[in-house]
Amino acid sequence: MPTLAELFAGFFSIGVIGFGGVLPWARRMVVEQRRWLTPEEFVDALAMCQFVPGPNIVNFTVALCGRYQGPLGSLVGVAGLLAAPIVIVITCSVLLGEVADNPYVIGALHGLAAAAAGLVVAMAIKIAMPMIRRRHVPGLTLAAIAILAVAVLHLPLITTLLVLAPIAVVVERLCRRL
Repeated sequence: MPTLAELFAGFFSIGVIGFGGVLPWARRMVVEQRRWLTPEEFVDALAMCQFVPGPNIVNFTVALCGRYQGPLGSLVGVAGLLAAPIVIVITCSVLLGEVADNPYVIGALHGLAAAAAGLVVAMAIKIAMPMIRRRHVPGLTLAAIAILAVAVLHLPLITTLLVLAPIAVVVERLCRRL
């Protein structure tokens, strides 16, 4: 079981290196480096945290750290996660205000946006890997429907979640009975 100091340090490191989105870094630290969760446990925890209001990574931090150290663990994990980014964002916003019209800065920001999109795609693939390895056709089908609904049909995410979540629960229960 991780200590409060380990939770703070782990999530602080995610906050420091998590440019472009911290979810890929969170998965790497929690699953691959520290082995606090299995890939399947990570996916399950993330799914729950995406369904409740608030930023996914903050929800995930609260849930994971609370699991190991209770409410104090949640507070310590969130403090670690947000400490560096708050300072970095404030500093960047001040500096960016001075050079926002510079074409090199605009180009750099476009490059950063592309890199962030790549990280999101890579994370989606890693999250899907347990379902792909198990050849979990119902789960992969629901994932494809979600992608279609949000990315192609431009349906609101909350509507998609509210429709697909109960379907996913029923499908999973039916699959377990088979």
